[in-house]
Amino acid sequence: MSGLNAAGWRPAMNDGGEAAAGPATASGDRGLMLEEPLIFELGTPAKCGVDLDAADRAPVQGLSRFLRKEAPALAGLTEPETVRHYTRLSRQNYAIDLGPFPLGSCTMKHNPRLNEKMARLPGFADVHPLQPQSTVTGALEVIEQLADWLIRLTGMASVAMSPKAGAHGELCGLLCIRAALDARGEARDVVLVPESAHGTNPATAAFAGFKVRSIPATATGRVDLDALKAALTPDVAGVMITNPNTCGLFEPDMKAIADAVHAAGGYVYCDGANFNAIVGKVRPGDLGVDAMHINLHKTFSTPHGGGGPGAGPVVLSEALAPFAPLPFVTRDVDGTVHLVEEENRGDGHDQAFGRMVAFHGQMGMFTRALTYILSHGADGLRQVAEDAVLNANYVLRACEDVLTAPFAASGPCMHEALFSDAGMAEGFSTLDVAKGLIDEGFHPMTVYFPLVVRGAMLIEPTETESKAGLDRFIASLRSLAQRAQAGDDTLHSAPHFAPRRRLDETLAARKPVLVWKGDAPAS
Repeated sequence: MSGLNAAGWRPAMNDGGEAAAGPATASGDRGLMLEEPLIFELGTPAKCGVDLDAADRAPVQGLSRFLRKEAPALAGLTEPETVRHYTRLSRQNYAIDLGPFPLGSCTMKHNPRLNEKMARLPGFADVHPLQPQSTVTGALEVIEQLADWLIRLTGMASVAMSPKAGAHGELCGLLCIRAALDARGEARDVVLVPESAHGTNPATAAFAGFKVRSIPATATGRVDLDALKAALTPDVAGVMITNPNTCGLFEPDMKAIADAVHAAGGYVYCDGANFNAIVGKVRPGDLGVDAMHINLHKTFSTPHGGGGPGAGPVVLSEALAPFAPLPFVTRDVDGTVHLVEEENRGDGHDQAFGRMVAFHGQMGMFTRALTYILSHGADGLRQVAEDAVLNANYVLRACEDVLTAPFAASGPCMHEALFSDAGMAEGFSTLDVAKGLIDEGFHPMTVYFPLVVRGAMLIEPTETESKAGLDRFIASLRSLAQRAQAGDDTLHSAPHFAPRRRLDETLAARKPVLVWKGDAPAS
């Protein structure tokens, strides 16, 4: 028997093959699905797990006005209660070690444990930015080797390693463009941003002081080349383009776009958040890109939250390399490496636009990324891109008959499959499918982005997932799509098996409750 109910989906089952709803429990727990109150509901301010001496209230020179007038209302718990509370909460977290993160455009893949082992080595894990350079030559070697790999993989002239993540890298690239225009004596103040670009691109351009002009997409989800050429007026500083774009598609006119922008006197910024789809296969520098950030925490592992912060080095063309920010690592003629931190040294780096951060970058991510690169090698990195694209196309073709795939007719996708809720029954939407995936034991995909597609569902499986793992996810996604097509009302109240039911997300975003104001709980 298939085990599917009349609505076409498989309910949770117990060992006897019966639906696992069962009777209510006095504790609120369901087996090992533990009901966990807030920490303030567990303890009282009068209770504490340790004995503390009375605070010395003697005045402190210059700080007396900051002394507390009363004790803070912290939750009082014993050490076992505290440990159990956070352990129980951790079991309610979805993690890459529990299952796939199909978040489109986020590249959430397995973090190899080898990377973590290397990042914890003494000299990397405990390095301090104020140490004398003579004591951190090994760390500088790591940064220099990683920079060399990034330049080789992208076909660019140089790289700024200090930006901390994607949007920070975008800002770095635009500031390099601004510095190059200033050096030319040109006051161009418009940046073109296609509809299929990442959402941070127009925000970054505006933050950098540019005006944003949108470029429409074609029916195939790519940049409208004719519209872009028509927008190349003398005030255009450049274009911010995402390739592969946010629809999961490669821009076949990328070289033509770059040539047109260069001919008009502008520069080409490429958003490198999706570099995982082309690493080892395509060198952006060969396509005419002048600047591109690379999310080390995406392409070269360490998914979001897995040891952050992130890192967003920016590779630069020969035209923009002289304007790269300080500091940077360089290798001397005798083979030693050192960190260049001073401006106006008269050695060809006097055009640097300044600094992005106080220090050089994120050593933890540099170590992880270089470990990932060296353990894969050039052929392994190429396979990363090939497998990521293969997995995304497998999801696309496996679900296009039950979910609307707006660009499926345009050919294969790249790293992510894009679907729409257009084919669902009236009153059903992407949100219902996303919440249903929680019941199925999966993290939902990226929803309602990109904005160019109605009810978008953006799925990026990455190269991490096996065919068997994808088949499980696809089976759940197909089941939910069929339920939405059939008008199964139980989807409207999903998730049913999560610690909390569906929230009013609009109200939660507009009126978040961030401070505990409840009465003191009983001990």
